[in-house]
Amino acid sequence: MMQDARLLLIERLQAIGFTVERMDFADTQNFWAWRGQGETLAFAGHTDVVPPGDADRWINPPFEPTIRDGMLFGRGAADMKGSLAAMVVAAERFVAQHPNHTGRLAFLITSDEEASAHNGTVKVVEALMARNERLDYCLVGEPSSIEVVGDVVKNGRRGSLTCNLTIHGVQGHVAYPHLADNPVHRAAPFLNELVAIEWDQGNEFFPATSMQIANIQAGTGSNNVIPGELFVQFNFRFSTELD
Repeated sequence: MMQDARLLLIERLQAIGFTVERMDFADTQNFWAWRGQGETLAFAGHTDVVPPGDADRWINPPFEPTIRDGMLFGRGAADMKGSLAAMVVAAERFVAQHPNHTGRLAFLITSDEEASAHNGTVKVVEALMARNERLDYCLVGEPSSIEVVGDVVKNGRRGSLTCNLTIHGVQGHVAYPHLADNPVHRAAPFLNELVAIEWDQGNEFFPATSMQIANIQAGTGSNNVIPGELFVQFNFRFSTELD
């Protein structure tokens, strides 16, 4: 039976003395949990995952966690249920050894990171700032490891910029291309040039900026209709070298 990861996290944290405040915005479920007082170390993460794609192409069902060759497989195991589990277990062990610890240990968990990311971390941080709550240190559980969880800790992450481009043409019949204007044909040279650009070479802190086309949509589904529009979505992961 599938269990709401957010509720499981809350249950485990409350069991070791965390105060939990649910901070939902619109349809996004977030929570802020803390234990202790003073200088704050916050663990930050998200419970949502990217879509699994065609489930029939998975060796095991994507939402049924499976241990294979000593590793856990399933959608979201790396990004980032594994990190969430590690954070909670680390907190449990720390509290068991230091029940009267100094400072404040906190969790900022959102369910809106893989999609629009409008009502998650940003809204929670804004709400905390509005009441003068400070996060002195924050460890984000996004996967940055090379071989095992925790073997690499990065100071910062590359930025993310998503672009939505619509190219307008003139719809027509494929037998009469002179009466139409195919936006796919018009876009092809531009997209090839865009993909070939070397934006920068990165630096000692961040890999080079990358650009990847994520979605392309055009046409009516018929093989004899020239599309009237082409939609292209692409994403930049940019380093500090890109102005």
